[in-house]
Amino acid sequence: MQSSSLVFSVLMLFFQSTAVPVLEPWGKDAWYWSYGNKPVLLLGASDDDNLFQWNEESLLCQLDKLAAAGGNVIRNTMSDRKDKGFEIYPFKMLSNGKYDLNIWNDEYWLRLERLLRETVRRRIFVQIEIWDRFDYSDLDDTNRWQIHPYNPENNVNYTVDQSGLNTHYRDHPGANTQPFFFTTPEQRNNDCVLFYQQKFVSQLMEVSLPFSNVLYCMNNESSGEVEWSNYWALFVKSHADRKQRKVYLTEMWDEWDLTAAQHRQTFDHPDLFGFVDVSQNNHNSGDEHWDNFLHVRTRRAIHPRPMNTTKTYGASGNKFGHTDQDAIERFWRHLLAGAASIRFHRPPSGLGLSDRAIRCIRAARTLETIVPLWELKAATELLSDRDSNEAYLAVSRGSTYVVYFPAGGRVRLDVSGSKGPFTLNWINIETGRSSDPERVVDCDEITLSPPVEWVPVLMLHTLRCFLYQMKQITSQDKPSMWMEEW
Repeated sequence: MQSSSLVFSVLMLFFQSTAVPVLEPWGKDAWYWSYGNKPVLLLGASDDDNLFQWNEESLLCQLDKLAAAGGNVIRNTMSDRKDKGFEIYPFKMLSNGKYDLNIWNDEYWLRLERLLRETVRRRIFVQIEIWDRFDYSDLDDTNRWQIHPYNPENNVNYTVDQSGLNTHYRDHPGANTQPFFFTTPEQRNNDCVLFYQQKFVSQLMEVSLPFSNVLYCMNNESSGEVEWSNYWALFVKSHADRKQRKVYLTEMWDEWDLTAAQHRQTFDHPDLFGFVDVSQNNHNSGDEHWDNFLHVRTRRAIHPRPMNTTKTYGASGNKFGHTDQDAIERFWRHLLAGAASIRFHRPPSGLGLSDRAIRCIRAARTLETIVPLWELKAATELLSDRDSNEAYLAVSRGSTYVVYFPAGGRVRLDVSGSKGPFTLNWINIETGRSSDPERVVDCDEITLSPPVEWVPVLMLHTLRCFLYQMKQITSQDKPSMWMEEW
């Protein structure tokens, strides 16, 4: 793209002459993000993972809807697989039907620039994933790799023999048999293909670096070699350093168990990976989901960094056997456990920017206006008579308590570390309607049981004790005044 250097230079001049906020780990609590030196909780959802490919009208409608709900983060894979028909490749197609990997398709990069420009206007943050392994496979009789410009059959830049790439790969990407992901010097040192991969990532950085709302993730659900991940992380950092820009990056590993050795490749290298993505924890449920997250957070306490979960799975009827309720529970467990960024995954694997996802985001923002969520610390050990997945607790400064009930129940809460009396309110998260405050005398223990008539309910204590519950949605309820203001 001939104009990219000029655009970058102009934008950089603007940024250097104005006080531009920066998305970075918060100086007072590095578990969370800050923007302009102020803490910011990233909550989001979207109906696709590569929104930059959408037409302008559809894109702006999606971003406006998210912003109106109080959402401020999306995921954007640099994916170009033609699943919906409007996706385009970054390379120019020649008159003979083949691609030239040395010539850009300007429209591809203009689409990306538009996404970043429109998100920064709405203060929406973007986690970019550079490589999506599903683009380079013909899994399930798709032809994604067969028609891809990197396939030696489809470009004028190299042959099968020169590139070491075959024309068909039908294995699941998780098998990690695609030579495309073995090109770096510490792997197979495939200079032929690596040259064009470097050109692509360099161009991505030229377009995205002027924007202050971007995070970088090397791969989607990687099961590849750590040499591949580290190479591209260093490549991105080096490019940013030359432009005198600070960037934060991570890797998303495919392993569901966050305690597995695979994740340590990111967790144990804070010098390279400025945050972590634990999205695959969302294949877990109940206490396992909660404990898995907290184990890692505790283990990394000496090197605190934001923990992002950019893919919250769960939608009734999806291929994983999850339900809508699974998604909602995962959202709230991660919120109380201390996640820095939580996004509902796109349909059909997740709720996307659906009404139920929007209500969760709005309810979380309501909570945020009452208690700073970065002050909360998981403390389920203060609950007794608790069954598995019955209730989850987070505490702020020993005086504010937040309890989430996934599906009702009855537990006892130890409040001996705080001075009462306490006032409790039950609030319906679908309507915002609140029950009359219930005064609780000063005591060492409170028994909590959500009222049956409040379904779904958000139960909260407006002074020192906050309690939440969500169940099935009641469509007859009207939006609250607060929801209308959004």
